[in-house]
Amino acid sequence: MPTAVITGASSGIGEATALALAKEGYAVALAARREDRINELAERINGDGGKALAVATDVSDAESAQVLIEKSKSELGSVDVLVNNAGVMLLGPILGADIEHWQRMVNVNVLGLLYCTHAALPIMQEQGSGHVVNVSSVAGRVARMGSGVYNATKWGVGAFSESLRQEALNYGVRVTIIEPGYVDTELQGHNEHPMVVERMEKDKQQIGKVLEAADIANAIVYAVQQPEHVSINEVLVRPTKQQG
Repeated sequence: MPTAVITGASSGIGEATALALAKEGYAVALAARREDRINELAERINGDGGKALAVATDVSDAESAQVLIEKSKSELGSVDVLVNNAGVMLLGPILGADIEHWQRMVNVNVLGLLYCTHAALPIMQEQGSGHVVNVSSVAGRVARMGSGVYNATKWGVGAFSESLRQEALNYGVRVTIIEPGYVDTELQGHNEHPMVVERMEKDKQQIGKVLEAADIANAIVYAVQQPEHVSINEVLVRPTKQQG
């Protein structure tokens, strides 16, 4: 049974990806800080005949990320897919910004992704196979006023992913970057700045039907299920009517 480790699995894209991969026959390790949420999700997957392991994890802590990967390997047998999905989006003007918001985004969106990847790569190298999926954003391609630091973190994910792809292909590991547009998840609810809230609402009204978490999960499943000689390196998924 192939295995997948999914960070940010307590809700949204992470939860949807765990359910989708479990349906495809993967054993899934569910990582998030909200232990109650991932325990419930693990019970749901196991109750439906799948195999799931819940591991309370703070990806922004290198030791916690290491424990996640080691526990996934020891209890599930391997680490075939790593989905670096955990993320924080705290938007607002650069002038007068709360520096703690910047630190949280860098710690989770960049360092958390690096820590988990660093822990998983030796296992994948030894196996001679593996797949790292890094969930970025359309914000890793298009910068907008009010999202400068979030843009910076997602641009960083893109650069790291391409460098990793070139290195990891030498030991049979594929790398995919997934770039969602507007997805209806908890991510938007993290924002309180009036300018940001107003813009998000206008964007949603302009788009109409935005993406659901399952839409991104489907893209991830598509990428990881390609034949070994096929590497889907980059997938940009927008709602049909999203302009930017």
